Amino acid sequence: MTTTASSIATVGLEAAPSRLSARLDTRPEARRVLDLARDTFIEGYRVDMGLLAARLGVDRTSVFRWVGNRDALLSEVLWSLAVPTLVQAEHATEHLAGAERVADLMTTFTRDLIVADYFRTFLRREPARALRLLTTAESPIQRRFVATVEWLVTRELGDAPFHGTITPEELAYLLVRVSESLTYADLITGDEPSPARARTAFRHLLRVG
Repeated sequence: MTTTASSIATVGLEAAPSRLSARLDTRPEARRVLDLARDTFIEGYRVDMGLLAARLGVDRTSVFRWVGNRDALLSEVLWSLAVPTLVQAEHATEHLAGAERVADLMTTFTRDLIVADYFRTFLRREPARALRLLTTAESPIQRRFVATVEWLVTRELGDAPFHGTITPEELAYLLVRVSESLTYADLITGDEPSPARARTAFRHLLRVG
């Protein structure tokens, strides 16, 4: 994976495009549904296909034809919110480099997810669906997240991190799983999500003193 041809905002989509993501630039009706669903999600309300159709003045069949099923739409909504959060974390760590930057970027991203009220509202309202969409290979979200973190690892640590003892892909997967386990700790183990614990875990994993 190159570190120059892509950016943090595009690499995930390039690695795991979906039917909906491929249509957003050419099908304005799909973009309208996604934008409305995203606004609804940020406002803390359930994304309901029937209500979206009603607000757009179309029937449910049209909405499903444009964007796919509810899981497909929610996956795009979630990733559309993850990307600016990742970009913000990247900007916040511009003064760092190497493993320390990766650790701080992952910490910042994880912290921002933990404290986002609209995100926590979704997790509490639909915990099983949230875990399925966010933490399993059935959804493109985890694949995009891993690909993005792999891109970051390669950029900051090269093609052979830690003297080649681990590949960028393997390290990225570990970092993503740590992020997931600590962001969704309340759903997985009943523990309180903790940015401090996330920081400690990332720094240990990346051997940052």
